[in-house]
Amino acid sequence: MRIIGLDPGLRHTGWGVVDMDGVHLRFVACGTVDPPDRLPMADRLKALHDELMAVLACHAPQEAAVEETFLNKNPGTTLKLGHARGVVLLAPALAGLAVHEYAAKSVKQAVVGTGGASKDQIGIMVRTLLPGADPGSEDAADALAVAICHGHHGATNRAWAPGSGLATTRFATGGAGGGAR
Repeated sequence: MRIIGLDPGLRHTGWGVVDMDGVHLRFVACGTVDPPDRLPMADRLKALHDELMAVLACHAPQEAAVEETFLNKNPGTTLKLGHARGVVLLAPALAGLAVHEYAAKSVKQAVVGTGGASKDQIGIMVRTLLPGADPGSEDAADALAVAICHGHHGATNRAWAPGSGLATTRFATGGAGGGAR
């Protein structure tokens, strides 16, 4: 399965693509979308949308994972980030992908082992877990971390899905409260 991780931002939106085969991850590509600051807001959002759609078309992921954003002390900054986040959620949805969201703390926990990990720790673990990956920016590293997080969560969910051989049922037969007799 091919997964794209996305780290929303109006100035820099990170993206990272990984392939998942069972429990094994492989680095495919990563980068950032950097709409010019000099453009009016609507044009910056359009540039973000257009570049994300090009990345999606180029790498053909099957699922998308997006990092949830935090509330900033500055309401104006939070609102602008919300605009970018809307585009980041919309682009993969328009491409027909299931879009999954993860809190930053969950991403850090999945990749580093602690929800309070630093940006440097995330970058180190991304390079460790994805040989050949050289994100080049914190935004791209964060996006790869989101993809890794989704890969791990998705692998667990697929392993326990009905028909996987690992899923169990609580009762062999019977209805509510009833078991095998």
